[in-house]
Amino acid sequence: MTSNNLHVDALVVGGGIAGMQAALDLADQGYRVALVEKEASIGGKMIALSKVFPTLDCCSCITTPKMSAVAHHKNIQLLTYCKVQSINKNGSGFKADVVKKPRYVDETLCTGCRQCEYACPIDLPAAFDLNLGAHRAVRVPFSTAVPQYAVLDIQNCILCGKCETICPVDAIDFTQSPQEFEIEAETIVLASGYELTPTDAKKEYGGGQLPNVVNALVMERLLAPTGPYGHVLRPGDGKEPESIAYVQCAGSRDQSLGVEYCSRVCCMYAIKQAMLLSGALPLADITIYYMDIRTFGKGYEQFYQNAQAMGIEFVKGKVARITEDEDHNPIVRVELIDEGSPVVERTHDLVVLSVGMLPGYNPQTIFGVPVADDGFVTLPSPNISPCVTGQPGIFVTGTAAGPMDIVDSIVLAGSAASEAAAYLQAHRQPELVGDLRVTANEKKERVHA
Repeated sequence: MTSNNLHVDALVVGGGIAGMQAALDLADQGYRVALVEKEASIGGKMIALSKVFPTLDCCSCITTPKMSAVAHHKNIQLLTYCKVQSINKNGSGFKADVVKKPRYVDETLCTGCRQCEYACPIDLPAAFDLNLGAHRAVRVPFSTAVPQYAVLDIQNCILCGKCETICPVDAIDFTQSPQEFEIEAETIVLASGYELTPTDAKKEYGGGQLPNVVNALVMERLLAPTGPYGHVLRPGDGKEPESIAYVQCAGSRDQSLGVEYCSRVCCMYAIKQAMLLSGALPLADITIYYMDIRTFGKGYEQFYQNAQAMGIEFVKGKVARITEDEDHNPIVRVELIDEGSPVVERTHDLVVLSVGMLPGYNPQTIFGVPVADDGFVTLPSPNISPCVTGQPGIFVTGTAAGPMDIVDSIVLAGSAASEAAAYLQAHRQPELVGDLRVTANEKKERVHA
């Protein structure tokens, strides 16, 4: 163990929008928080999105200030590139064993100048752009990453030493190894997020096989101002698509995949992307194949109607399979439900699969938190306490609890922070007031009496 062991009031696991919001809400109340993120930067999946529905606000403009607030908050200890290995009860609190992966860059010296990145000769598929572009073996994860420290992919590094030579502050350190340390916390908030249903889950749709059949997160990167191409181009050949189709429920509400639930966001993000495409490619035809449209939130139905008014075609039908012609144009075979159920084939330039949500992490083994059959954290009382888990002192927020959109994730993060704060107050060691020992809540009541 190193000498960097920490003692905090709350440990937040996950640095996406829900984890950041919960950490900020707790820290603003005066609690000391450690935020542990497995990736080299916080921001989660939201930082990679283009815009949010139904307001079409810029995702980066919302997320970046929160990332900065987390990094500079005096009550938050930000621990990126770290992973919780085990949890043990420590009296009324918890002791977490955490391992920090080596960046091969000294964080106390790195200034994020990117000179190492410019000098590196190795190009690798860019994970942030879902392999649409490339990055160097040593790089800052993305332009707005927090913290702005470089990270070196030692598995693909050829050890040429160019980054080490050019670094103006001698921050490159090839000798780094994993570091273990402990965090003692009185409560834990899980915000471990989600993963997408695999694009190739439904083989009949050709995802992962047909070059111009992509998932919705790929389209997010194509639409984002920081995207890999700076324009919407189909990945197969770089052609600007003139006809784009969405296939709904391509990874949810499907017993054959074991994903029987609705992912709640697919209809809205498909409509949002279709509207953005109408702006980016005004002459393109855009079609959404759906079984039913679910617009449940405030302003969502109007958003749907606006999309219809813009000329986006909504076709009620069940897509059976997707093939391609000799020019790699996807051919959608669909049964049109509202038109006497004829089966037709339509050719498009690009098809986007509206894939669903899967739990990003199983916390049962390490945190002892029960999970349901769908893999999301079990909530004993979801209607009255949607953040309380079956493990006292451990709370959950965001999509670790189940599929939800950004708005609901932020609301639930505030709820989780409130539950954690109440737990902290209720379990603090009683203080000696006069000749009596009282808890913090009792002391507060005496003050207000």
